[in-house]
Order: sequence, then C-alpha cells, then structure tokens
Amino acid sequence: MTSFRFAVRGLALSLTVAAVGVFSLAGPPASAAAGNPVGGQQLAAAGVIVNLRPGVPAPPAMPGASFLLADMDTGRILVARAPHAPHLPASTMKTLTALTLIPILDPSAKILVKQQDVNADGTHVGILAGTSYRVGTLLQGMLMASGNDAAYALARGNHSMALTLAAMNAIAADLGASDTVAKDPSGLDKAGQRTSAYDLALIGRAAMRLPDFRRYVSTKQASFPGGRSVDGTMRPGFMISNHNQLLHNFPGTIGIKNGYTIAAKYTYMEAATRGGKTYLVSEMASPLGSWQPAAALMNWAFAHGPSVSPIGELVEPGETAASKPTVAAAGRPEAPTITSPRKSAGRPEAPTITSPHKSAGPSGLPAWVGAACAMGALAMAGVWARRRITGKRS
Repeated sequence: MTSFRFAVRGLALSLTVAAVGVFSLAGPPASAAAGNPVGGQQLAAAGVIVNLRPGVPAPPAMPGASFLLADMDTGRILVARAPHAPHLPASTMKTLTALTLIPILDPSAKILVKQQDVNADGTHVGILAGTSYRVGTLLQGMLMASGNDAAYALARGNHSMALTLAAMNAIAADLGASDTVAKDPSGLDKAGQRTSAYDLALIGRAAMRLPDFRRYVSTKQASFPGGRSVDGTMRPGFMISNHNQLLHNFPGTIGIKNGYTIAAKYTYMEAATRGGKTYLVSEMASPLGSWQPAAALMNWAFAHGPSVSPIGELVEPGETAASKPTVAAAGRPEAPTITSPRKSAGRPEAPTITSPHKSAGPSGLPAWVGAACAMGALAMAGVWARRRITGKRS
C-alpha cells in the first residue's frame, strides 16, 4: 500500500510539473469575451443587472466597483454589477490558495517555517522562523487571521511557490474562472494578478464544498501555538480572531474571506444561511471597510430571492474548458519541508481533481502540451527511481 500511495503521489507531482509547463508556455487564461461572458449573456449588461418581478423592491446599493449575489446551492445569480470586471483580489486570493492546498497537504503534517515566510509584507499571524507548524494550523492562520506569512509557508511547503501558483491557476481554469490570474498566494498586489466578482463567487462556492475550509472560515476565535524564536526564546501561544466582520455581526454567516490593500481597496466574499437558503456575495474594489452593505444585500436576498428571476449562473467545474491540466484524485504529494509522515485518510477533493479531462486527443493539441506532459513523466520517473534507491519518503 505504501508503494502504491508513493506511485500515485509521484504521478500527482508529475502532473503538477506538467501544469507548470502548460502555464509557462501558454500564459494565463484569457478573460471571457465581453459579449459572451461565462455564466450568461445578461452578465455583460451595464449597471446593476437584476430581473425584478412586480412588487419586488430593488436591491440595496453596493459601494464596490463590482459585485455579485448568487444562490450558493443552485448557482443562480440574482443580481450583479460588472461581475467580470478585473480587479486586484487582495486577501480573497487566499481562498484559491486554500482550495488548492487543502486536498493536497495532510493537515497533521508539519512545515518548518523559514525566515523568508516571516518576512512577508502585510498582515502576519505571527509564525516563527525555525518552528514547525501543522498544516492545519497554518491554514487556520491564513484564513482566519489573513496571515501572509502562513500563506507563504504553505505555498512553499507544497514543493515550491511556483508549483503552488501553477496549481492555483490550473484550478481557476477548471472552475471556469477565466478572469483570474494568481501571482501571489497571499493576495498581495502583483503585476498581472487579477480576478473578478464572478470568479470570486466560483472560487468561494467551490471552497465551501470542502468541510475543512468551511470549518476554518466559520471559526470566530482560536488559539494559535507559540514556538521558539531565532534567538532561542520560547514564545507563548496566543488567540487569533477571524477578520471577517460579517461573521461576528450577521446571524447565519458561515464564512468566507475578506481582504484589503491600498490598490485593491476592500474585497469581500461572504456566505450566509437562513431558512434553508444559502446566499453568496462577492464584492470588489469597495471604498468601505464595513460589513453592513453585504448584510443589507443578504437581507434583501433572504426576503425576495425566491421571487427574483436569475440573470445568469455560476458554472460548474469543467463546463467551460475543453482541455486543462488535472491532478490525480489520490495524489497528495509531500513537500520536502514537511517533517511528519503523510497519513492516509479520506480527504475532500478539489474541483480540478473530480472533473474529467476533456481533451479531444493528441492530434488536436499544441506541441507544448506534449512537451509539458513529457516533463511531468520524467519528473515522476526520477522521483520513483529515487524512491527505489533510497527506500525512504521524499
């Protein structure tokens, strides 16, 4: 069984390397055409897009440059404004990071933090260089306290930052998030990095299907472990609080993530449940750091959502891409910096794992796809050979 698991992980690593080849040669996915946007043609309309029936009041104003409200269960979009307009994501990008890494990394494994992780700009959860933290603890610090240091440690722990970003972009493509280009796993501003309110809704909806993710983003407070600092001093543990203010103020909130940088302004993904209905709100480039506009839109949805005709839909994974890199279902590669052994357990799968590969066959593929796959096969062969020689886990 151990050899079988290793073989599958080697295959997953090879396919991830192939994904790097695909994205380095093909470049980022192009955004949907303005006249035929992903999710429905009505999403290309100007202004606030909503199909109101008689007697239904207009939705409350949203301050962001773009926003979207959808039924999270059915995917039906009820109201939006400029849903495919590209914007900087800020820390909402951490949702895509978590969606990528949760199915790959064992939550009980440990990652040794390096100084380069601690040196991350922006918000920190407070991890210590030279201390090993459980993957689950780092995910909690990244999603609850929006720790850029935790995001960097996790991305590096998945073999490398480049491999993690390649996997993030592959998953975004699989989801149909064609407005999204990931350049930094923490969401810090980087040239070329972008997403949209529509894509955030796709990513958030997919992430909320993972039980571990849902547990992290619905936790209001948690204890975070201390450790030994570089000068040898033992630092005590401390409490962290969820940065999502809607979670603390709006009954029924179940997540998910907010963000802010000066350039991105305030960005939001929110989900709430009431009376058997669950709605998802995404908002970008808002000048207001307040939970109240999202709460007002949620209240409108709970009161009038069933009476509003949808303007579009959130597509399911794999619906919009004819061919894309995929990861084997059982593939959970271990990063060199993870210090504890991998435990076999039934883990939830990310959309890119479960959706089928829809390639039309080798004759319809560009030459670079074959080259990328060959690179992946060589990587797998090398890892397998090293396993046979050393008799140890990589």
